Amino acid sequence: MAEKLKYACIGAGGIADKKHLNEYSKRDSVEVAAICDSNIAAAERLAQKYNVKNIFTDYNEMFDKLKLDFISVCTPNYLHAPITISALKKGISVHCEKPLAINAEEAQEIVDAKNKYKGKVMVALNNRFTAESAFVKSCVEKGMFGEIYHAKCGWRRRNGIPGKGVWFTDKKLSGGGALIDLGVHYLDLVMYFMGYPQVVSVSGATYSKFANSDNRLRAGYKNNGDGKFDVEDMAIGHLRTDSNATVNFEFSWASNIEKEVKYYELMGTKGGVSFVNGELKLYSEIFDTSINILPDVSSNRKVVSEFDHFIDCIINDKEPDSKPEQGAALMKIIDAAYKSSELMREISL
Repeated sequence: MAEKLKYACIGAGGIADKKHLNEYSKRDSVEVAAICDSNIAAAERLAQKYNVKNIFTDYNEMFDKLKLDFISVCTPNYLHAPITISALKKGISVHCEKPLAINAEEAQEIVDAKNKYKGKVMVALNNRFTAESAFVKSCVEKGMFGEIYHAKCGWRRRNGIPGKGVWFTDKKLSGGGALIDLGVHYLDLVMYFMGYPQVVSVSGATYSKFANSDNRLRAGYKNNGDGKFDVEDMAIGHLRTDSNATVNFEFSWASNIEKEVKYYELMGTKGGVSFVNGELKLYSEIFDTSINILPDVSSNRKVVSEFDHFIDCIINDKEPDSKPEQGAALMKIIDAAYKSSELMREISL
């Protein structure tokens, strides 16, 4: 059997436990060599759960002491860039949680480091790695929808603020609110389906209307009482590409709506597609008659998990599908939306 890849997880919170450690610990090709977190109690708890010998509170010390092949970055957003760049300098590949960084400048620094040093970077945009997304991407690539000229996407929660007095609501630590937290998922999807076209302008507006409400927290998230809340709980916007294709978007942690909804729509010259709360529908025309199609993608055996995909990229020296260059392009859109809201005008890129 080939030698196992040595892996470490930086961050010992929920996303590290439920997602990264849970998945990588199940792979025969991976050895979970260490867990690192500034909160040693949190690191010890997960180390015991996953039977991991090495515990660190300093990631640079871990890089110096262990010969690692790759890591996951599961920390607050402001640490994504410094940890990723430090790892790349050591030749360590990085599976970085979304967003890639707290702004476009730091995201580009990651891209530059990836190009300079040995190591791969994949942004953890898990919604790409679903049967529905694989099917839609295949439809686009085979020309089923024709020219995609408009798209819209959103993720609106009724009561979904991810805690109070936590890093999510502190702009210096998170980079932003609902847009950078939820928006990265579905903005990335529509841009991915469209081939990540060049964006030439962005218009956006952000709102923070429920910062003082204890009733709008997402179930299971902490209420630590008073704390900084200087991010948006809702963002809407519009972008235009160099081909004059457009995308409308809306994301909220809290809003007065009936229920939570996650969706995207693509509109093309030959057909269209919608995905709403897990239901996929295609729209087209045959024999001069409009038709709606409900595809069954459950039998799609070509879908690969993001974890298996990244392992394959490391072992076989491939570029990840979820590229840091795309993560940086996404952050340019998000930065422009924030700037547009602040200046109350459209921003040209």
